[in-house]
Amino acid sequence: MINANGMHGCGRRAISLFEEMTDENVIPDHITFLALLYACSHSGLMDEGKRVFDIMKYEYKLEPWPEHYACMVDLLSRSNSLEEAHSFVRNMPIKPTSEVWCALLSASLIHSNKELRELAAKKLLQSDTENSGKYVLISNIFAADGRWNDVEEVRLRMKGNGTKKTPGCSWIEVENKIHTFMARDKSHPKSDDICLKLAQFTELLETEGYRAQTKFVFHNVSGEEKMQILYRHSERLALGFGLLVTPNGSTIRITKNLRICDDCHTFFKIASKVSQRTLVVRDANRFHHFERGICSCGDFW
Repeated sequence: MINANGMHGCGRRAISLFEEMTDENVIPDHITFLALLYACSHSGLMDEGKRVFDIMKYEYKLEPWPEHYACMVDLLSRSNSLEEAHSFVRNMPIKPTSEVWCALLSASLIHSNKELRELAAKKLLQSDTENSGKYVLISNIFAADGRWNDVEEVRLRMKGNGTKKTPGCSWIEVENKIHTFMARDKSHPKSDDICLKLAQFTELLETEGYRAQTKFVFHNVSGEEKMQILYRHSERLALGFGLLVTPNGSTIRITKNLRICDDCHTFFKIASKVSQRTLVVRDANRFHHFERGICSCGDFW
């Protein structure tokens, strides 16, 4: 229950459940505290997360796992306390894992801390972990700085290691049938209608203040091309289809295999307000319930 509340951004409810648990003399273990730290991280509860970490170490005498340290770095980073997060990493009693550097790297990209992201990228490249997420994140860092030669080197390294990037993919169920969309996909039978619907809907959202954030497109292309890439993210294609074929006012539910990007998150918030619908997106991190221009995650995901 603690973990489920954390996944839905209900951090305070997760803490309340923990307190009920300890009041009943149920002894928490490492997994309990990991779920609690996750809940705090994904709810923006930085002070509460620090307290939970201290309770684990000093009250219950549990030695933190690498996962707990990574979660603490994620907690501090998401709260834009990058220097504190970096200090925490420097003072860790164990060698920082790739998950720790990934958390620091992601936050330094979002909060535009160039010095810290270069350090984190260097450390991550030196780590033994070989997965597509590591390389994609580093490639994005280089792309954000316009270091296209370095981007190409990372891609060649991925190719040499046989590491493949996971393509963005979204699903939507309509009338008991699953419809699948890939980024920039045009294979759906209603592709032309979907693109037209999205174009018209995007124009409507722009009158409500939406502006495409092309800084989240890590390709060496023109500004206009970057906008077109954003407009063809898989979750937007799924949304366009949902708007096209479902009754007005009905809830649209979408599942995505990767984390929803910042721009799409903003797009969906405004879309829920303009369409007067509840939009539910389950991405790689959590559930997002968009209603009346607000997301249940409180912009922590």
